[in-house]
Amino acid sequence: MPIRTQEENGVLTVYLSGDIDHASARSMMLALDREVARRAPATLRVDMSAVTFMDSSGIAVLLRTWRRLQEAPGAMEVVAVPHQPWKVFAAAGLPKIIPMKAL
Repeated sequence: MPIRTQEENGVLTVYLSGDIDHASARSMMLALDREVARRAPATLRVDMSAVTFMDSSGIAVLLRTWRRLQEAPGAMEVVAVPHQPWKVFAAAGLPKIIPMKAL
């Protein structure tokens, strides 16, 4: 699953799309790892507006990325979360850890 990025004023925005599930999670984690390592953003904004489905694998993707940014140090926010992924995040309590905004 390719990701699209845009960088402006120290904020790296990563645009995720499609399904985030067991089949795509590993490649998405690796792509996010590469972007964070290469660009070392002060803030990473993850835009999920084009995500069509997400299972619990999406939680692992975001937590791993968040942990890496905490070590950097950097900040992370997740924006434009569609209804279905929001329900998964909310059930896991993720909005209490990572700043998030629903679509």
